[in-house]
Amino acid sequence: MRKIELEIVALSHSVTQSSNYAVVLGESEGNRRLPIVIGAPEAQAIAIAMERMTPNRPLTHDLLKNTLLTFDIELTEIVISNLIEGIFHARLICLQNGKKFEIDSRTSDAIALAVRFGCPIYTYEFIMEAAGIVMEQEEGATTKKERKKPNKKAESLSDFSVEDLEKMLNEVLEAEDYEKAAKIRDELNRRETS
Repeated sequence: MRKIELEIVALSHSVTQSSNYAVVLGESEGNRRLPIVIGAPEAQAIAIAMERMTPNRPLTHDLLKNTLLTFDIELTEIVISNLIEGIFHARLICLQNGKKFEIDSRTSDAIALAVRFGCPIYTYEFIMEAAGIVMEQEEGATTKKERKKPNKKAESLSDFSVEDLEKMLNEVLEAEDYEKAAKIRDELNRRETS
């Protein structure tokens, strides 16, 4: 089965479930989005890793990463492997001493670990068909293939181009992530006044 690579395009409050959050994954080579509802602690774990924040003591996902690294286990990718009764299922694909093995995981935990390890996130076509949303492309807008991708290992908003920041701003506003939108807006304003 062909895997589809995804990347995190937004993390915000869930529109459908007010006490939860949604992580929105987008196709690396396409215009479909995969929204996944997650809890507040999981959203915080993902956000902390995305923002490259370092807590005083290791959080659970940091502890797991440190444990895997201590035992020379590399997380090579995560796969959102199934959708059963509206619940996404994921697998951690690991490598230790040349031996590949898979570990069952909640999707939110798998994403939090993927961000920490910098490994790719994949899913399958049947999941995108069942739960994906096609984003309409605006007239005159460039496609993902035409745009220069921002550096995935960027440490802060200052590492992104103005074009990429404006694109990110539109995405987070569409996802109603106003906190992230404010940070991006502040960075754009800082550049205008510099």
